[in-house]
Amino acid sequence: MSNILVTGGLGLIGHNVVDRLQRMGHRVAITDIRTNYGIIPQDEIDYLMTERLKKIQPGSIHAIDISSESIDWLFGRYKFDIVIHMASFPRQKVVNLNPTMGAKTMMEGLLNLCEVSKKHEIKKFVYISSSMVYGDFTDDVTEDHNCKPQGQYGIMKLAGERLVEDYSRRGCFSHTIIRPSAVYGELDVEDRVIAKFMLTAMRGGTLNVNGANETLDFTYVEDAADGIVAAALSDNTMNKTYNITKSHSRTLLEAAQLALKLAGGGTLVVKDKDKDFPSRGALNIDAARRDFGYDPKVDVEEGFEKYYAWLSNSPFWSKKTVL
Repeated sequence: MSNILVTGGLGLIGHNVVDRLQRMGHRVAITDIRTNYGIIPQDEIDYLMTERLKKIQPGSIHAIDISSESIDWLFGRYKFDIVIHMASFPRQKVVNLNPTMGAKTMMEGLLNLCEVSKKHEIKKFVYISSSMVYGDFTDDVTEDHNCKPQGQYGIMKLAGERLVEDYSRRGCFSHTIIRPSAVYGELDVEDRVIAKFMLTAMRGGTLNVNGANETLDFTYVEDAADGIVAAALSDNTMNKTYNITKSHSRTLLEAAQLALKLAGGGTLVVKDKDKDFPSRGALNIDAARRDFGYDPKVDVEEGFEKYYAWLSNSPFWSKKTVL
């Protein structure tokens, strides 16, 4: 069994990763400052954190900023074998609102973490990147596709990949890079596309679809967490990059229509494409299937149904969807 640090371990994907690792018997420490990024209502963050904490074992949870000197103390205490770095500003909108703060976490924090990992001679550094590094792309994109990110979030994610690769090149540690896409599911914040579609439909409101034919490779959170854990623990993933998605693109219009169908109410309005976001398709996951048996199970219809059922039974969201 390994000693593992999961940064951002109370996030949507992070707490699911921690849950899996703990059930497998690994010793897991978490860093998470439980930020609301200045845009998420505090009562929502408090509720989500309380619920996420119910899924993981209590104990080694530390409110330490990854850019602080306290990270060195944490490494000295736990003697980590593996770092799974998930702490980040979560998406382009949040970075655009405060790019300086985003860079502090995504660049300064990453560099600090890499330096401390080098000092304490960790074996493997797993960097959670994003499909946004590709920029515009269509279906069946493999990991060697030419990356042309649009916007500061994607640019900083790609820069993070290059930094981690350079530490590996210098023999500081081995690395694995993971590129997820459009992850959704239970215990997500409202200010994301699927959550927003679902909750707006449940309130009988109007769903804004920014580009009817724009597609995303929607990935259920449990599939994403399974892939990250498998990649982190595999000996076949050293110094490699992987797409971890469902590998099946669906249009934003289809996603909105499915939310309306499940909720039994609401309307939708189709608007022009959001120019701040690239056009994306489905990612090829053959490398992940081959190297560590990644096999996503949940398609969009099932995933949306599971998420809708959870929202409907949530005491917090039930109060927020009453007309």
